[in-house]
Amino acid sequence: MTDTFQVAAGRVLNLLNADAKVTVVCPKDGLNDEVAYRITQGQIKHLNRVFLPIDLEPERNVAMVLTAIDDPEASTRIWKYCKKMKVPANIADVPPECDFYFGSVHRDGPLQIMVSTNGNGPRLAAAIRRQIGEMLPQGTGDSIAKVGQLRRKLRRIAPGKGTEDISRRMTWMSKVCDEWSTEDFNTMDGEDMEELVKYYDSGTVPSFESIRLGSEDKDVVWHFDGSFGFM
Repeated sequence: MTDTFQVAAGRVLNLLNADAKVTVVCPKDGLNDEVAYRITQGQIKHLNRVFLPIDLEPERNVAMVLTAIDDPEASTRIWKYCKKMKVPANIADVPPECDFYFGSVHRDGPLQIMVSTNGNGPRLAAAIRRQIGEMLPQGTGDSIAKVGQLRRKLRRIAPGKGTEDISRRMTWMSKVCDEWSTEDFNTMDGEDMEELVKYYDSGTVPSFESIRLGSEDKDVVWHFDGSFGFM
């Protein structure tokens, strides 16, 4: 029962994170503590009974049905109700009775990476998702947010809406993303952005170092005073 409760709670929380309107149909004594708390907070609607065909009536405007119950026969009945009413359903731990599958999602600010095994190994998908998250450079989500800020700034200084205008902006932004590293974007501040977009008209992309130094790399002169630093 514990595993079922955890699956149900996880599904509800994921739906809330996606700004979905959630209705939980379940006898009160079968609620997970987390789900019960969300109900008391008014975040989700609760029907204190078992699932019935009337829950799929058109006026209820149901987009999808997710189940996480420990009664296989009841799960199959719900799946059949959904098939009859042409409502997509996902019956937990029964791949043949799923019209769609959920992936394991890594989130870091605007970054979302989903790993799916098409219902074959949800726990393995979660493990792979964790491995991917650990491999990503620190601050990747912040870097992506900075790219979004840069794009918005670019649209303000070059607001053309024609096909050529859009293509030119996309081409230049692609060059920036190819030549600048995640660390560069993460370190970039507002002044760096202001300096960078000045290069848009020329179609060139300076290095991050040259933006910070205020000149192109080739113009930087290094002076050597003849000492080697020996003690």
